[in-house]
Amino acid sequence: MLRAAVAAVGGSERPGQVQMALAVQDAVAAEEHLLVQAGTGTGKSLAYLVPAVAHAVATSKPAVVATATLALQAQIVDRDMPRLAGALAPLLGRRPTYALVKGRRNYLCKHKLDGGFPDDEGALFASSGLFTVGAEPEEAPSSALGAEVVRLRQWAQESDSGDRDELVPGVTERAWRQVSVSAKECLGSRCPMVSECFVETSRAAAKDVDVVVTNHSFMAIDAFEGRSMLPEHDLLVIDEAHELVDRVTATVTDELTPGAVSAAARRAARLADTDDLGATAEVLSEALAPLPEGRLSCLPESLAAALSRVRESARGVQSGLKPESGQAKAADSADGARALARAAVDELVDVVDRLLEERELDVAWVTQNPNRGPALRVAPMSVAMDLREKLFSERTVVLTSATIELGGSFDAVAGTMGLRGAGAPPWTCLDVGSPFDYPRQGIAYVAAHLPPPGREGPHPDMLQELEDLIRAAGGRTLGLFSSMRAAQNAAEQMRARLGQEFPILCQGEDQISTLVRDFAADAKTCLFGTLTLWQGVDVPGPACQLVVIDRIPFPRPDDPLASARTQAIARRGGNGFMAVSVTHAALRLAQGAGRLIRRSDDKGVVAFLDSRMISARYAGFLQRSLPPFWPTTNTQRVLESLRRLDAGAAPVVPHLKPAPRGVGAVLEQDPAKLEAGETEHPPAPKVSEAIATGAPTAPRERTAVTGGHAWTREEDEELKDGIELGLSPQELSEHLELAVGLVETRLRLLGL
Repeated sequence: MLRAAVAAVGGSERPGQVQMALAVQDAVAAEEHLLVQAGTGTGKSLAYLVPAVAHAVATSKPAVVATATLALQAQIVDRDMPRLAGALAPLLGRRPTYALVKGRRNYLCKHKLDGGFPDDEGALFASSGLFTVGAEPEEAPSSALGAEVVRLRQWAQESDSGDRDELVPGVTERAWRQVSVSAKECLGSRCPMVSECFVETSRAAAKDVDVVVTNHSFMAIDAFEGRSMLPEHDLLVIDEAHELVDRVTATVTDELTPGAVSAAARRAARLADTDDLGATAEVLSEALAPLPEGRLSCLPESLAAALSRVRESARGVQSGLKPESGQAKAADSADGARALARAAVDELVDVVDRLLEERELDVAWVTQNPNRGPALRVAPMSVAMDLREKLFSERTVVLTSATIELGGSFDAVAGTMGLRGAGAPPWTCLDVGSPFDYPRQGIAYVAAHLPPPGREGPHPDMLQELEDLIRAAGGRTLGLFSSMRAAQNAAEQMRARLGQEFPILCQGEDQISTLVRDFAADAKTCLFGTLTLWQGVDVPGPACQLVVIDRIPFPRPDDPLASARTQAIARRGGNGFMAVSVTHAALRLAQGAGRLIRRSDDKGVVAFLDSRMISARYAGFLQRSLPPFWPTTNTQRVLESLRRLDAGAAPVVPHLKPAPRGVGAVLEQDPAKLEAGETEHPPAPKVSEAIATGAPTAPRERTAVTGGHAWTREEDEELKDGIELGLSPQELSEHLELAVGLVETRLRLLGL
């Protein structure tokens, strides 16, 4: 089966891939968990998909595959599974099936589109005619938002899936919010349009497929909250497993802000008396204002009192939101508004209850933002026991990543997942290596002569070293920095030093996908950035022959979760710094260094501008976590190597623009072409083409430029709406795919 699948994608058999596929098969048969490290180029997705499909067909139970990134989900459903299904059909007697399952927010809600969810944001949205504009063909939209709603109405009438990915081109988040609902807002079986629901249809279809593809967060909610959003399964494959703990922690992290209290009060105001709840927002703000940023070892008396008042008021509103006795819920015209209001107030009560409980393993901390105001956050110190109980107790789990073995052992990562200690379930581990010849293809260079990095910014010697390396490489440089400030500072300095000869791109100046395409298209161009680039960039070939890492990426000393974990381990007699900070740094370094060699003919240098990589007592652990490059501290030898690579480099291979998705989040391609190994982009889906043709285009005139990013009126409106809804600059930055610093700067300029 594996040979057939590999042939279908135009590949060749790799020993590590075969070893991994057999190990997955054995783990499934033994009902034992498996951790697999599979280096870049192993072809690990086919190595787990083939045995997963075989198991699903044999047992008539689906296998679930969870990934951390959208890019890998797209690879599986758009490229791997279509080809694999065609290749395995003759061997299995039928074509394997698959589906991509997403959260409710990714689908259009027909009931909301038809006006079933009036809400108190209507002053803004009603003025744009969200639920009336475009109802008649002759009506002309009066705004960019109205134009988008016209498109959404047309698309809803023709789409079979309601999946946002089907809509090409897309719409703004502001417009999409008006046609989608969260899980807590959904009316469920009480919805008058439940039989037509896109979400219910997609999840019903997923119950009958062989492979269900989803993300870590969705999988965690399904397992932790028991919502049964995924079909019953006894095999779970977690790819990009190095991200699992952070993604799960983020999923179960809660936040409380005065803005959220005000928003909940506004949303419920037409259905219940919310005057007291609205007043508690100011009480909470006053209690948070004098508190310094950082972790709370216990709740101050004033804050606890404020939280108690918020809870008491919110519970009163909860009672007021209950329908009157005998009221027919489904027929109640305010039912949608009631669902939205109850969801907001219920969430408020849940978060406040959690904070006041002061659970032993919860960590609470305060953030102070000059634009957004104070916020209170709470997260679990560890999700290890939750993962052990909810994830590993009821199914076979296969965890795989290119960086899951740190310091030469799987123990560090396994411990964070609850797979070590008393009562841990049985598991095996395997490192299948990589098909790449790292010592011959890459150099790991440590600039041992540089002083250790300090807090006062980059040392002049470090900047000179960076300039020398870029010039020797002829550009071709991916710069990975420990913070956005460091990346922006380095970009500014290098632009001044290198002029127009070597263009410098910096994260935050455009969308990541656009920056990566521009970087891959020009040999002399360099790309600087932070965490997203450490993990998500795949630029094979001569466009990237130098990866520069400015410093060891330890978590910040004031990081509440990292410091709490460190202290907890130290209290038990362990080395908290090694277990938390060094392990975190090792994982990030392994991911960052892995950006260099992406295929068998890639060559280059990973340059560490932090001398602690060779001088610190923990240096050996960090070095053992990296691919086995040829190591050196000889600066001249490295510069000469880079010059030779630049002189002999082949032309760069530009990245193609992403192809549009089809119905069901799967590319509408001819399976025969896929099986033949043809990789040209398929045509856009017919429905999407119909909607896109002649679609009104929102004005894109520039309103300001910050940090190289040209802001538009549409983006400014999204910032205003987001602040009104209580979104944080971080959430806005993720939505707009811009650096949080750029968002905060624009918010200040707008007086927000």
